Amino acid sequence: MDRPVRIAFVGCGSVMSGPYTNLARRLRERGEVELVAACDVKPDRAAFVRSELGIERFTTDYTEVINADDVDAVLVLTSMPEHGPITRAALEAGKHVLVEKPMAVTLPEAQDLLALAARSPGHLVCAPHVVLSPTYQAIWRHIQRGDIGPIHLARARYGWSGPWWGQWFYQSGGGPLFDLGVYNLTTLTGLIGPARRVTAMAGTAIPERKVDGELMRVEVEDNFQITVDFGDARFGTVTTGFSMQAYRGPAVELYGGTGTIQMMGDDWAPEGYELWRNDHGAWEIHRDQDPHWPWTDGLRHLVDCIRHDREPLIRPEHAYHVLEIMIKAIESAREGRTLTIDSTFTPPTFDTGTEAADAHLVHDPSH
Repeated sequence: MDRPVRIAFVGCGSVMSGPYTNLARRLRERGEVELVAACDVKPDRAAFVRSELGIERFTTDYTEVINADDVDAVLVLTSMPEHGPITRAALEAGKHVLVEKPMAVTLPEAQDLLALAARSPGHLVCAPHVVLSPTYQAIWRHIQRGDIGPIHLARARYGWSGPWWGQWFYQSGGGPLFDLGVYNLTTLTGLIGPARRVTAMAGTAIPERKVDGELMRVEVEDNFQITVDFGDARFGTVTTGFSMQAYRGPAVELYGGTGTIQMMGDDWAPEGYELWRNDHGAWEIHRDQDPHWPWTDGLRHLVDCIRHDREPLIRPEHAYHVLEIMIKAIESAREGRTLTIDSTFTPPTFDTGTEAADAHLVHDPSH
């Protein structure tokens, strides 16, 4: 494509108004995108998109956006229950689509999206975009080079006390697993491979919340402890919930036969990683290779793939696999039994590089 990618936003709330807005501006300044239209169910958000992004065309009907001839790509940034239907309509209209996580809130919806994506002329890029971070890819390279040996155990964690806006977070189709745990499950399956089984404990720790100024009853589980079986005696745990006030420590820990590697910060906002190798006998501390990497980087990646006719690294099959783990984790907790994961996917791969390329090492291993 020898012209800017023409982008439309569907959903102009908190997800769009921060990092996606900032990245869209940068891409427009580089001449890579044109921001042509926006849609939201709240008409008063028209003023925001006009003042912040210079988008004059605003509608409350998403079909006007996805059927427009001058739109190449649609960003679906709505509340989670609307992701599936809007993404389906956009793919049927032949558009490229970036959809925030999760891709849908039911497996039948997601299966339809996979089938559509396979025959649609447009790419389907599903958040989260963790596999694009330089820190994730550096950890992947260490694992592929055998620096920690075969992985035996893993742990990941992401949570907070929960949003005070958007009652849908606490209603059917919402919850912290779809909103937060999805990052950890995407990271672990990307680094270790597809899951075989899942077992979970979950419950509603805080049954009433004040959201949008109103006291409401919480309809979904807000507190999760999940165990994932990757096969061959490889296990991972994910801790997530709208029940965590604060935490410190690694976001992701991977325990191998000859070492350990752990991601600092959160996997959507890494702060580097730490590596232990038995034959070195000391922790190596690695800075984040790109402290300014945004969790919205899937937008840049989608635009790059459209402009240069490349297949995205982020595959919808991966998003579907993670969705199946999440839905079956909820079922496992409710039914009190371990459930089998039926889907699979091929994790993304990268140039393995060399250890000499890890110039961001900042800690003397002899210390």
